[in-house]
Amino acid sequence: MSPPSAPLNVIKIGGGLAAVPGALDRVCRALGASGCDHRILVVPGGGLFADTVREFDRTVGLSADAAHWMAILAMDQYAHVLAERIPGAMLIEEPGAMLRTLRSSGVAVLAPSRWMRSADVLPHSWEVTSDSIAAFVAGALDAAQLILIKPAAELSDPVDPCFVTTLPAGLPYFILRWDRMDELAERLSG
Repeated sequence: MSPPSAPLNVIKIGGGLAAVPGALDRVCRALGASGCDHRILVVPGGGLFADTVREFDRTVGLSADAAHWMAILAMDQYAHVLAERIPGAMLIEEPGAMLRTLRSSGVAVLAPSRWMRSADVLPHSWEVTSDSIAAFVAGALDAAQLILIKPAAELSDPVDPCFVTTLPAGLPYFILRWDRMDELAERLSG
């Protein structure tokens, strides 16, 4: 178990990993193993859950506010998936629970809707994705670094347009392909 004073690593797991055979399980196993030696807070992507909101918005129409909050609730759904699949992980809904959780397990998975609703700091637009939410969370918790784990297909346009303005100055971030999880230990120790 990592000590509570160890640096916090925020890791966003892209929702698109669920569509790649074997990717989600490989990433979850690697995070579970890394949680034994490092403090990790996982921020979920939206994946298929957010895609459903996008499709509903495209076909039926939603206000920017409704689409924003529904997409963040989609992240909560993926958080439940991740908390179930990452060995030893605990689901949390607010930053105050993070320290208690990380003392006991090493990996916490954030269901962000309550915190994001309370803070309401990001634009209500499809230009804001879970990448920007992860950047906000990492900055708010004074994380040592932010790691974005993504499918290889997403690397051509790796982050949303709001990400660079949300990421705190000086906070290092790395984009890691799911099929290069052997590099995770190096990033966490570096």
